[in-house]
Amino acid sequence: MKKLLYVCVFFCALFSSFSQEEVLEISEEIIKQKIDSINNSFQFQTGKIILDNGLAEINVPEGYKFLDAKQSNTVLTDLWGNPPSEVLGMLFPENVGPVSNNFTYAVEITYSNDGYINDEDAKEINYDDLLSQMKSDADATNEERKKLGYPSINLVGWASEPFYDEKNKKLHWAKELKFSTDSINTLNYNIRVLGRSGYLNLNAIGTMEVLPLVKNNVNQILNSVTFTEGNTYADFNPDIDKVAAYGIGGLIAGKLLAKAGFFALLLKFWKFIAIGAIGLFSVLKNKIFGSKKEEEA
Repeated sequence: MKKLLYVCVFFCALFSSFSQEEVLEISEEIIKQKIDSINNSFQFQTGKIILDNGLAEINVPEGYKFLDAKQSNTVLTDLWGNPPSEVLGMLFPENVGPVSNNFTYAVEITYSNDGYINDEDAKEINYDDLLSQMKSDADATNEERKKLGYPSINLVGWASEPFYDEKNKKLHWAKELKFSTDSINTLNYNIRVLGRSGYLNLNAIGTMEVLPLVKNNVNQILNSVTFTEGNTYADFNPDIDKVAAYGIGGLIAGKLLAKAGFFALLLKFWKFIAIGAIGLFSVLKNKIFGSKKEEEA
């Protein structure tokens, strides 16, 4: 996979200045210092943060820290090897960094200005039927994905069935995804906050192992993000504002987004490279210290 290649290149670069003999002399402390240096290069924030020049705001929930748009782009694109995106920021658990050994998940925050989403269909959606259609849509794209050099993506099922909070105009659901032949499935937890001209998109992605942790904190995250006055769902003016070409069902299924650029969209479902990075790093460390032990023996 392309992402794994980025990880390999990134970590090999950490040791590029050492010869083969010198690598064997690297201590575990130096390895830790390298990772700490990367994590400490980012400046995180807490408290109230204004997003996208006043469009919305986030009161960073307790137990989390916020990374601004510029630094988030550095993490997503330069560090983790994803395509550039118009990210508004990222949330990390307070004790986790982009390449922490204890990495669990982080939340990418973006905005879509597709227009006001009419939610009248929310009560009529059969989520079992919707899931079946989404699986078929995903399967239909995989042949083309392979031709373009991307891994296949199979939708295993709901990791958490969609729930729409009609009062607060907030929606969340989770999908379990299998990328190509990966042995560990990926969790894609989706949070949407509806506004006057579009929606805020909060994506939490990690392995399926972190599902209980994300579900436990989802209300905290949901309550932390709001549109500012003049940009809320209630501020919609049918005389002048654009209406999206889909409702809640279409938002969950992503059908229109698929037509507009399905392959690019799926690439943004960044399977946290930090997980792969730490795994690779552990392998490298074992080889280094394993070699030393064999020589000593």
